[in-house]
Amino acid sequence: MRVLITGSTGAIGEAAAKAFFHKGYELFLHYNANEKKALELKEKFNATLLQWDMRDSETIKKELENLSVDVLVNNAAITDDAHIFWMDDKQWESVIDINLNGTYRVTKAVIPNMIKNKSGAIVNIVSISALMGNLGQANYAASKGAIISFTKTLCLDLARFNIRVNAVAPGIIRSNMSKHLDEKGYEKIIPLGRFGEGEDVAEAILFLSEAKYISGEVLNVSGGMVR
Repeated sequence: MRVLITGSTGAIGEAAAKAFFHKGYELFLHYNANEKKALELKEKFNATLLQWDMRDSETIKKELENLSVDVLVNNAAITDDAHIFWMDDKQWESVIDINLNGTYRVTKAVIPNMIKNKSGAIVNIVSISALMGNLGQANYAASKGAIISFTKTLCLDLARFNIRVNAVAPGIIRSNMSKHLDEKGYEKIIPLGRFGEGEDVAEAILFLSEAKYISGEVLNVSGGMVR
């Protein structure tokens, strides 16, 4: 079994790589700028590295046209937060282009071989921001909300080829994206009383990649914060 994980150098990407590695999968790990971390993951998980900018359609097509995988994890994403009245066009467009359009580009390049094999699983990483909104994240929430709609439509488009498409919506996960947040301030609104770990999300990703009769779902992994 083979898996492609985009954005593999982040907390969720690395945890997902570890989970699939321990299940015996062959790993194809995408990164963009963090080559040092990517090389560490290559060594640790005996992985094949793939490098591209999520905005680069031609490179994505070239890298993926001959790659056949059983599972695609669309994890690569950025944030660039600002209240909507201070957000400039570049902030909006870059987040939409990398998060939403990038997910489309990679998925479009991967599915022909899944269709040929009449089998596959796609797991899109979204966010609770898409489910409930989040202050100063109009661009990020919009990109992730659109990926939820994308997930549900692909579920219908691809079911005839035995390809399942689901999404995982993490809550606040310990990562570079959340390092500025004070965990104690969130104890009262997260019933489980802590931020999540990348491993918590990886469990959900692995489950959805292997659950044979689940498609079109969004699995909320937020410690009860969203319910």
